[in-house]
Amino acid sequence: MKLHKTLTVIATSLFFNTIYAASDDASACNKAYEQMNFPTALSLASKAIDANKNDKDALLCQGRVYSAQGKLDDALKSFQLAEKQATDGFDKMIVALVTGHAYKDAGLHEQAIKSYEQSLQQAKTIKSKAFERVAYQSEGNVYLNASKYQQALDAYMAGNLLAANDNERGESFESVALAHHRLNQHDAALEYQIKAFMMHEKSGTLDQYAHASIELGRYYAAAKNYERAERTLNKIIKFAKEQGGAYYEAYGYCILAQVKAATGDSSTAKTLIDQAKVIAKNSHDQALADDIEKETKGLI
Repeated sequence: MKLHKTLTVIATSLFFNTIYAASDDASACNKAYEQMNFPTALSLASKAIDANKNDKDALLCQGRVYSAQGKLDDALKSFQLAEKQATDGFDKMIVALVTGHAYKDAGLHEQAIKSYEQSLQQAKTIKSKAFERVAYQSEGNVYLNASKYQQALDAYMAGNLLAANDNERGESFESVALAHHRLNQHDAALEYQIKAFMMHEKSGTLDQYAHASIELGRYYAAAKNYERAERTLNKIIKFAKEQGGAYYEAYGYCILAQVKAATGDSSTAKTLIDQAKVIAKNSHDQALADDIEKETKGLI
């Protein structure tokens, strides 16, 4: 389970949606991209590029759309053309960052890390702590995907030192907790997930709070503190019901089912899994159904 938009993604999106020098069509392309209206975004990018083949912002938007469509080669061509128009360190940093995102999404881990390193060095050169953190967080995500958990932890910890507010601290703490969890360092995972929970409870969105709560329940269970795991999960399930958060209600059932199975209550575990599946079916959410299957496969 993961939030659909992390602060790393939001930071990149915020930049593209606030570049005042961009042409009207390039700006509209970025907005269409955020709405996942890729045909419209490509049309707007093409219109801007037809008017000015050196429109860096339109080329970047075009590349991001191609990447989202799985067209890595086309995305890289657009980014390379945009890089030629990069006039300062900030522009070069952004080009390297989105290039890294494209490689990451294509599963090319080494290339992604190389691009993120380039973005990181540019961020350091221009003294942008915010984008230093984004680069470290992005590197950590790639290492995590590549099952290089110690390197992921190191990157996340470096980014954590640059967190500037409670929202950023919440995301960083949660990433550090996940890396510790993957390393089977359950006490450390709990320590950082509790910190993440506290940050999201104070300053996060409802999604962030719900996600942090469920992961906290997961980590309590991993540490075999089943009583606290069950209490934490029941609390967020109740909260999700009250807020109409079907996704998190169902996911809470899944992790609670793991707790019940671990304590020998297979009957209740099955009931909880069935409840989660009903929610996924009624909400026509195939992604949730896939997550439920992944979390509960072979459980009972």
